[in-house]
Amino acid sequence: MARAYASTILDAPVETVWSVVRDFNGLPNWVPAVVRSEIEDGLDPDVVGCVRSFQMSNGGHVRERLLSLCDRTYSFSYNFETPAFPVTNYVARIRLMPVTASDRTFAEWEATFDEAPGDEGKYVGIISKHVFQAGWDALKTRLPGMVKPAAAKRWAGFPPNKVWCSTVIPGPVEEVWCIIRDFAGMGGWHDAITEMHMLGGVRGDKVSGIRDFRFGEGHLNENLLHLDDAERSFSYFISKSDLPWMNYVSGPRLWPVTDCSQTFGAWTGDWVADPRDDVTLIPMAEKEVYLKAFDTVAQRYFGGNR
Repeated sequence: MARAYASTILDAPVETVWSVVRDFNGLPNWVPAVVRSEIEDGLDPDVVGCVRSFQMSNGGHVRERLLSLCDRTYSFSYNFETPAFPVTNYVARIRLMPVTASDRTFAEWEATFDEAPGDEGKYVGIISKHVFQAGWDALKTRLPGMVKPAAAKRWAGFPPNKVWCSTVIPGPVEEVWCIIRDFAGMGGWHDAITEMHMLGGVRGDKVSGIRDFRFGEGHLNENLLHLDDAERSFSYFISKSDLPWMNYVSGPRLWPVTDCSQTFGAWTGDWVADPRDDVTLIPMAEKEVYLKAFDTVAQRYFGGNR
């Protein structure tokens, strides 16, 4: 199965971008190659299962069915009913994520599909560059001057996480991942973390390994829950801490920004604590642990955030 993919950073809040791309019948408003579109059977464009029928500037006719739509995660998926390319089992998805550190938007567009024998690899580049990336480039010209919809709601934390924060690091995702995947390496680039080491001398990529360290005046142990090189993510839980929280689980994930060789990073955290303690714990975890970790990597290795 082939996969086409393109991602970018858009200079507008996620609510503004979502107000444009959410309209399943709105391609003519931001994709120059689409000249006319209608939803079949008189359905609204946010009815899951509806089919959009649109004409391309080159004379092509395409029909696509809405498979899913989620206002909480700013995402939707669709398939081909009348294909634009000679491929089968085509399913595409658009997803937006807020860049919380700068109120911009990370946007990704991807599709999986099967190509005919002899066409292997032929349409990956075409769809990635001439459909998805061309769409993002066109959207960049549409966004300046647009305002955030007054009724838009930002789903802070993206439940079930208490904290969901993100930023852009000006370096290739493979290089950023190589730095942060070492579970014992954070002590080398986070100023508030000292004496970090793996208990028992185990490797920093051993799932179930425990890192022991000091955070300011506190002494913590954290256990590695998972490490995923394909997804570029890991998670961990706190097994020893002086802070008043329980069932703490956290971890980062990285995505490539394909049109500028940068990295989008998100870090999440969830735990149980007294609501009065959360008034301090939530902003501390977001700003002094998660975003500071990303910022320090950006500054120390890549010359600062973007």
